Amino acid sequence: MADILMPKATAVWLVDNTSLSFDQIAEFCGLHPLEVKGIADGEVARDIRGADPIANGQLTREELTKAEEKDTYRMKALVSRHAELLKPSKKAPRYTPVSRRQDRPDAILWFVKNHPEVTDAQISKLLGTTKSTIEQVRSRTHWNSSNIKPVDPVTLGLIGQIELDAAVRKAADVKRKHAEKHGLPLEDPSLKPAQTIQPAFEEEDDSPYSKKTDLSLEDVFGAGGGKRSEPEEDEDY
Repeated sequence: MADILMPKATAVWLVDNTSLSFDQIAEFCGLHPLEVKGIADGEVARDIRGADPIANGQLTREELTKAEEKDTYRMKALVSRHAELLKPSKKAPRYTPVSRRQDRPDAILWFVKNHPEVTDAQISKLLGTTKSTIEQVRSRTHWNSSNIKPVDPVTLGLIGQIELDAAVRKAADVKRKHAEKHGLPLEDPSLKPAQTIQPAFEEEDDSPYSKKTDLSLEDVFGAGGGKRSEPEEDEDY
């Protein structure tokens, strides 16, 4: 029995258009014979439209003819390209070359320090490591802790930049939604919206004209207070 695309719809078509037995249809579609009998009686799959397995490329006319001529014959399904495309593809575990495996603790420490919002499960999937190794690096109990330094995993060639950005964005969105749902503050700076931060101090100018002073006009011009002094008249004149 192969994986049949739309098994109940295929069984409906075989019941309506062939003289196959219930066992033959059940074996071909991967159903129970009683379920096929219910389809024939109109109790099961009443609103399902039949699907022709020959037109869908899952059965040949020769196979159908052989099965109709012999009740004990079991039809062999063809591999449908549509069924192959619809099959969920499971990614193989990430393989890290032996020469790069010694760099994984550095990448783990980089995630721990720079992106604490990324979960251990995500780090494990991205770098192909184990959660116990991540915990050892975080708690500084790793056997090589003295030599571990945070290094960008993209620089190390362990993952790609697009994959890293997607993982960080996903982790940040999950944490932000969790914080908003429970009314918690976003303590992680990486989760806060970007904003312009004013510098805490300004660079001092050594020019004497740039310094602010509290000098009065009298201090600058003398007791005259900045007024223009008139020339004294000569008594003889």
